[in-house]
Amino acid sequence: MSQFEKLALFIDGPNLHATSKALGFEIDYRRLLDEYRRRGSLLRAFYYTTIAEDQEYSSIRPLIDWLDYNGYTVVTKATKEFLDASGRRKVKGNMNIELAVDAMELADHIDQMILFSGDGDFRSLIKAVQRRGVNVTVVSTLAVQPPIIADELRRQADDFIELAQLKPKLGRDPTEQFGTATDAGNQESASAE
Repeated sequence: MSQFEKLALFIDGPNLHATSKALGFEIDYRRLLDEYRRRGSLLRAFYYTTIAEDQEYSSIRPLIDWLDYNGYTVVTKATKEFLDASGRRKVKGNMNIELAVDAMELADHIDQMILFSGDGDFRSLIKAVQRRGVNVTVVSTLAVQPPIIADELRRQADDFIELAQLKPKLGRDPTEQFGTATDAGNQESASAE
């Protein structure tokens, strides 16, 4: 990657949280931004997550606020509640469409798309972005069983980065507070289900 390449980050928040947790570390979002600013001209860093609107307090809120004030474009959507066939309360939330629309809108303005997700549903998006001449890197993991990255997503990407290898660069120092996202990821794991 050259300093002159225009980059955009697309972070599937619940997926990245689950991946880093499976690998035994938390992401330092300030370090993540700094790392990719060094790799090229970072046009945008999107962070996607769902939130439960009906809760008075959400553990994800401090993280969202910090990201919003510190260089990220945060995209949220309220989760939907419903009763399943047996009458159990279920919560549903997915940001794949929002991420895909933003990626397609930005594709003509970037050289490199970095997708932090292992969700195989993004394969069609990657193909569409690649047809516009954008190089796509996917960041996820094969280091846990079962692997978090879908095989079809890894095969479609131009490059794959193993998140475990980024731990020294992106891992949060447990003695530091926020910005470096504290425990705000607990809600991420709930919204990823």
